[in-house]
Amino acid sequence: MELEVRKGSLLEVDVDVIVNPANSHGYMGGGVAGVIRKFGGEEIEREAVEKSPIPVGEAVLTTAGKLPFKGVIHAPTMEEPAMRTTEEKVRRAVRGALKLADELCFRSIAFPGMGTGVGRLPKNRAAKAMIEEIRSFKPRCLEKVVLVDLDEEMVKEWEKVLKD
Repeated sequence: MELEVRKGSLLEVDVDVIVNPANSHGYMGGGVAGVIRKFGGEEIEREAVEKSPIPVGEAVLTTAGKLPFKGVIHAPTMEEPAMRTTEEKVRRAVRGALKLADELCFRSIAFPGMGTGVGRLPKNRAAKAMIEEIRSFKPRCLEKVVLVDLDEEMVKEWEKVLKD
C-alpha cells in the first residue's frame, strides 16, 4: 500500500474518501469536522448523527455532500465533542477507518492529523500511532493512503516517523 505525506487541504486531495476525526455523537463542530461540514453541507453531519453513537474504534460512511469524494468516513477519536484524546484512541480510529474503507473496496483514502486539534494529542505521538497502524494494516482493496494537513508541524512529524 502506497503511503504519501503532503502539506495541504484534506478537501483538495484526489482520493475516494476522506476521514473525519469525529466524536461518537457525529456532531461536526470544530476543527477538521467543522471545515468538512462547512464546505460539504449540513447533510454530512445529519447523516453522521443518525448513525451515532459510533464507538471509538469503529467508523461509519456518510455522503460527501458537495465535496468531490465518494463519501466521508467518520472515525471517532473521542466519545464527547472537544474531549481530550489518547494515543490508543487515535490508533483505534485509524484502524476503524482503514477497515471500513477496505471493506467497501475504496482504493484511496486521506487522513488529516487525528486527535491533534480539539483532541490535544501531541503531534509526534499522533504521527507515530497513525503510521504504525497504517503500516500494519493488510488491505484487500486499499492501494493508497494520503496523510495531509495544513499544519506544517504535523507534516514534519509524519515525515520524521517515516524516516525512522
